Amino acid sequence: MPEPAFGRRLAHQVAALLPAPSDYGGLRRTWRSDLLAGLTVGIVALPLALGFGVSSGVSAEAGLVTAIVAGMLAAVFGGSHVQVSGPTGAMVVVLVPIVARDGIGAVAAVSVLAGMIVLVAGVLRMGRAISFIPWPVIEGFTLGIAVIIFMQQLPLVTSPRQPHAGEHSSHAIVAAIQAIATADPAYLPWSLGAVVIVMAVMLLAPRLSAALPGSLIGIVLVTILAIAVSAPLAVIGTLPRTLPAPSLPTLDQAAVTRLIMPALAVAALAAIESLLSARVAASLAETGAYDPDRELVGQGIASIGSGLFGGMPATGAIARTAVNVRSGGRSRLASVFHAIVLLAVVLAASGPVGRIPLAALAGVLMITAVRMVRVQTMRSILRSTRSDAIGFIITAVVTVSVDLVVAVVIGVLCAGFFAIRNLSRSTGVHREAIAGDVVRGDEQIAIIRFDGPLFFAAADRVFAAVTKVGDVQVVILRMSHLELVDATGAHILSDIVQTLERRGVTVLIKGVQPGHEDLFRTVGVLDSLRHDNHLFTRLDAAVGHARSHIARNDTTRSA
Repeated sequence: MPEPAFGRRLAHQVAALLPAPSDYGGLRRTWRSDLLAGLTVGIVALPLALGFGVSSGVSAEAGLVTAIVAGMLAAVFGGSHVQVSGPTGAMVVVLVPIVARDGIGAVAAVSVLAGMIVLVAGVLRMGRAISFIPWPVIEGFTLGIAVIIFMQQLPLVTSPRQPHAGEHSSHAIVAAIQAIATADPAYLPWSLGAVVIVMAVMLLAPRLSAALPGSLIGIVLVTILAIAVSAPLAVIGTLPRTLPAPSLPTLDQAAVTRLIMPALAVAALAAIESLLSARVAASLAETGAYDPDRELVGQGIASIGSGLFGGMPATGAIARTAVNVRSGGRSRLASVFHAIVLLAVVLAASGPVGRIPLAALAGVLMITAVRMVRVQTMRSILRSTRSDAIGFIITAVVTVSVDLVVAVVIGVLCAGFFAIRNLSRSTGVHREAIAGDVVRGDEQIAIIRFDGPLFFAAADRVFAAVTKVGDVQVVILRMSHLELVDATGAHILSDIVQTLERRGVTVLIKGVQPGHEDLFRTVGVLDSLRHDNHLFTRLDAAVGHARSHIARNDTTRSA
């Protein structure tokens, strides 16, 4: 019966989006390396979570809560075995204008709304959409994010007082210029000194040992020095010693109406960044394939959970995911343990963490931003093709100057435009000579061969090329080399046949492929022929018919 079959299929699809024992199939073999990787990622994630929380305009606490709650939920429900999720620089870039416009309280509501949207996208199986984003667009997007993250740190360095709402622009570059213009000369030596120390440690630590967490060491060193010399550096401040109690943010009709567009932007970014990160992770090591639809479900649940605890929207974090894989993480246990490590910090070390200078966090994020810029990758794209280079540059510029999601949309549209243009140029219309011995009247026969795709972008050019064939009596349209054909392409073929027939030119069609025949009949290409016997499968038969047609015409004229 159809109903039970449909029910079983639906149950299977739902089950594929939920956690299963198979998620931990290799745990007996990998649990030691997973725990070590989780510890390493937790140490790396701590300063990033605090820094992104501060940079977003919310709080360090919100960043830490997001890393814990969202990191745990995404690890359990997500579609990747090694993805590490939490607050990211890209999300901070989107949240800053939301905080400036709607206040800190709107972030939790946006997180819940965006999580619901991402969750629905996963249920609707929209995860494969990431394959439509070209590599140059991704890299341009990443470059733009890096620039914005770097600029967002300048207000943390120029003054001990955090700017109040409306004091600085929500645009990162404008805000950075404003921060520099109003910098406190007495504060700058202290803050710049902290930034330089953190940067130096982060750059030197990997040279001594790849296992050294340079960001954490730099922050600890600056914090100890600041306390020892009573430096006037602004610090994170008081952090809670437990996770806040979950509560549903205000989501009445007015709030939803006001926040739905920001939530859509956040959801789009969360989906894009998470799927990109999962795809990159799958290429770093043999960790098993990832399920993009389940990844969206997991990230949606993670952002909803984060919002309920007062956190921020979460995404898969490419840098932390890469650290996880390179540290030996091979199962979800590593990501789960990273969240547990961060929870232990909240429960046991919130006091010392609250004394971390904000300038030290700014130094960590500045180096993070610089490391996001891969010069060799940029050089490769700029030297590849003009269209890819233009797409890369446009995406980066729009990311910095306008909006992240808009940048991705424009980048994809730009790439699509160039792809369509290049594809249309591959459409060929060639006049062929008749093979074999020349027969009297062959000059009155034109064989037109179509090569490549025939679709809307090439339709007008094809029409003009075929209809200016010259003074002939018969045109043979050779279709055997035709590839992709859309409705516009088929319609233009019908127009070509009708135009030539009105001129008194007989049109024969040879070699219609089986995959095109239904479309040609539906659009009317075949009905445009003068007779049904003007459709051929062999070229020699079409040429023979054309010659007989020429001979009959000559006989008629002579009579």
